[in-house]
Amino acid sequence: MSWLQLKARIAPDHAEILEHLLMEEGACAITLQDAEDQPLFEPDLGSTPLWSETVLTGLWDGTEGIEAMRERVKAGWAALIPDEPCPEIEVEILEDRDWAREWMDGFEPLKMGQRLWIVPSWHDAPEQDAVNLMLDPGLAFGTGTHPTTALCLEWLDGLAVDGKLAQHSVLDFGCGSGILAIAALKLGAVDALGTDIDPQALQASRENAQRNDVSDQLTLCYPDRLPDAGYQIVVANILAGPLVELAPQIAGSVAPGGLLALSGILAPQAGEVLEAYREAGLIMEEPTERDGWVRLNGQRPLMG
Repeated sequence: MSWLQLKARIAPDHAEILEHLLMEEGACAITLQDAEDQPLFEPDLGSTPLWSETVLTGLWDGTEGIEAMRERVKAGWAALIPDEPCPEIEVEILEDRDWAREWMDGFEPLKMGQRLWIVPSWHDAPEQDAVNLMLDPGLAFGTGTHPTTALCLEWLDGLAVDGKLAQHSVLDFGCGSGILAIAALKLGAVDALGTDIDPQALQASRENAQRNDVSDQLTLCYPDRLPDAGYQIVVANILAGPLVELAPQIAGSVAPGGLLALSGILAPQAGEVLEAYREAGLIMEEPTERDGWVRLNGQRPLMG
């Protein structure tokens, strides 16, 4: 089966109108994308962020009646905004493909640090004697390919190499696929707790723990079930806004002398996050940056 894709560059003030017209024509999906590589940080709740110029794309599961559809869209636009010309609508026919298989083919084993490999579950481990984490992310975030995940994995690997991970308990706040908690266990942590608001993330974490033979060491729960306890190693790879909002809870989970890694933070957002965790009583280091994203490391002082 072939798919029909219609695409138009449009001013943000008019995007909702064109979206409505395409949905009226039976679009299966509508996406809005940046036309000029203009970064948008985290929007306010309830807001719809748009760029100075937006690419709006509609997708249909069939290719019949293309020209008639374009004419109806133009007529609908003229009726709603008679003083503005309808944007040029590009047409593309997409041949059906096995997108899941193509994604799998593009996900190769990744080395993180000195000892750790992230290996897709459908691949063989490149180094049998390495610490190999077999991963199938499912619908959850966390494959190791994103800079934020890679930064956290390399931090955990470095702790293991320095002997700072063995026999410690780990908290993975916003665990996604479970990649960070499971990596910590494979690298020597005694046990780990993963928490996430997404049930699909908890399910993916559970399955990946089974795949890596660490189910007995990994506990999973929703954040409202998080026990009131201190951990020697805490990692949170979410977003800057939630990290700031949850700073008292996340920082409060770091035991005296314990270590913290935060990521999911764009470089311009680092200052606000640093300030929040310093105010929460942690000693914070300067950011470690990669591809515009940063990891922030901290430590809770030992009690005198």
